[in-house]
Amino acid sequence: MLTRTLIPLAEAPFDHDFARALPGEAGPPKTPRQVERACWSAALPTPVAAPRLLGWSSDAAATLGLAAPDHREAVAEILAGNRLLPGMRPLAACYGGHQFGQWAGQLGDGRAIVLGDLPTVTGERWEIQLKGAGLTPYSRGADGRAVLRSSLREFVCSEAMHHLGVPTTRALALVGSGETVVRDMFYDGRPQAEPGAIVTRVAPSFVRFGNFEIFAARGDSERLRLLADYVISRHFPELGQPGPGAYAVWFDEIARRTAVLMAHWLRVGFVHGVMNTDNLSILGLTIDYGPFGWLDHFDPDFTPNTSDGGGRYAWNQQPGIAQWNLLRLGEALLPLVDDPECLEGGLETYSRVFEAEWLRMGLAKIGVVPGTVPSDDAALLGELLSTLRLAEVDMTFFFRSLINCDPYHLPADGLPSEIDDSFYSPTTLSQAFVRRLRAWFADYTARLVADGVDEGSRRARMRVVNPCILPRNYLLQQTINQVEVGDLSGLEALLAAVRDPYTEKPELAPFLGKRPEWARSAPGCSALSCSS
Repeated sequence: MLTRTLIPLAEAPFDHDFARALPGEAGPPKTPRQVERACWSAALPTPVAAPRLLGWSSDAAATLGLAAPDHREAVAEILAGNRLLPGMRPLAACYGGHQFGQWAGQLGDGRAIVLGDLPTVTGERWEIQLKGAGLTPYSRGADGRAVLRSSLREFVCSEAMHHLGVPTTRALALVGSGETVVRDMFYDGRPQAEPGAIVTRVAPSFVRFGNFEIFAARGDSERLRLLADYVISRHFPELGQPGPGAYAVWFDEIARRTAVLMAHWLRVGFVHGVMNTDNLSILGLTIDYGPFGWLDHFDPDFTPNTSDGGGRYAWNQQPGIAQWNLLRLGEALLPLVDDPECLEGGLETYSRVFEAEWLRMGLAKIGVVPGTVPSDDAALLGELLSTLRLAEVDMTFFFRSLINCDPYHLPADGLPSEIDDSFYSPTTLSQAFVRRLRAWFADYTARLVADGVDEGSRRARMRVVNPCILPRNYLLQQTINQVEVGDLSGLEALLAAVRDPYTEKPELAPFLGKRPEWARSAPGCSALSCSS
């Protein structure tokens, strides 16, 4: 990796390639409206009353070549939107999307404003975006603000996902606004004033599927082509000159990246909660952390989103929804290609890559290397997952504790004591469940013997894919409660913990517990709304 001297944020060389390369418009920056024939709109951040720097990711900052803040007040002023630096050109992007399967028309950055981009230590340029920075032309009657709880959740989780090895946008900072924001958390007619905050998000690009859908829906092939050519040239240069042939190869690569992302989500038990087409990144990154959740209890049908009563975006539905979203993107790109059938290969690539990657990652979770008969591999993994859903078991703890089991020497009856703590009620497991899991252990051991897998290799393979620490919703809610009363120690400790998620350390014990009983149905700990 290339290195360079870290510099203060105030001296950072901001530019805005997206704004310079693509057509935009400079209409009323805070007046909601339909924006035609433009990829972006000028949108100045709205200053806040008393910005305060609550959190800073030194890891993300180092990627951008930024030094730790010497003057926290000055950094807070910049990352709240109160002060613009030379080179910044604030804008909000125009995009549409399918929300819960239905075309929603124009959406756009309703509370996110991209200030510009900065060079990273590897020579890329990453966009710097403020989420919760005030009204834009796409705010659609909302206030353009964000509450502390949603901002803190995104700040911590995006950094945690990066260290888990999951492709994601990053977070640089969390700034309190010193103002309140009124939100109806569960849409039950009881709005409350909550502390406001702004999260600084960073990524090579925030372009999502919906950026292309809006132009296709409007029949604006010119803007559609300009945007596609820009994304290919800047972010997929290995594909060469943009054109009909390159568009098909590009779509194939988007499909491949999306498939890998879905396999990672399943691997760590992550549930995005709102997989609309405007929330899928064209770069295959996890983007827009809203009502996300984790499989604290292994229930494949779990969704954390209170707006998703039908379970459309549940854990086990995510791979299929990603493919559905890719189909919508493919339809949007049809005006760019000579033969519509050339895009069908991308959908086939998605299916093939997802199946292979999820099988590889799933087998790695149990320390097994894919064999010569994929159907046998899938049966071994599938039987375990089917069995686990019959008991209330913590997914993360189960796979982590499986590392310490000796599968070659099971007890005469019952299950290995090493996995007891992964169950919420280990003394009440049904005999049918115990028999089925013991039968799986027998098949598992036979596979290890047949492959000649020694215990050292098995455990080493499992340790690098099975995290022991996740930013679980109850941990995030506890941290939110602390920050709301001015205590930042919990936020700093949680950030430190999630930066090394595969290593068990004594000092991390406070973050290793299963979801406590009080959090089973507590606000912010189980089900969340899109305002969460």
